Amino acid sequence: MDTDFRALRTLAETYFDAAYEMDAEKFASIFHPSSSVTKVADDGDVGVTPIAMWLAAVRNAKAPKLQGAERDDEILSLDVERDLALLKVRLRVPPRHFTDLLSCLKVNGTWKIVQKVMTSKT
Repeated sequence: MDTDFRALRTLAETYFDAAYEMDAEKFASIFHPSSSVTKVADDGDVGVTPIAMWLAAVRNAKAPKLQGAERDDEILSLDVERDLALLKVRLRVPPRHFTDLLSCLKVNGTWKIVQKVMTSKT
């Protein structure tokens, strides 16, 4: 179990680094290829974006690091049940603050994000 917690904390740190640097390849290394990003869309309904489309948007986003923004990220909770884990994280990508629920599965011995559900505020 300790090994899983360490691996998931490392995954979260990679996630935070990727967000701060807006590094799509770093994100791709921790997301399963069939994953998606879910949020409440502008029309108020559920919006689901396949990971490939989301990564394309990341490639065109301005990195907080390049904007000189201070890093502000943390793991709020981490729950593990066998090969299933849920990470609740908070991070800042100016001008927004995000809270993300990262559903993870241990796939072939490696933890991968299989679903990201997010909300944000300015």
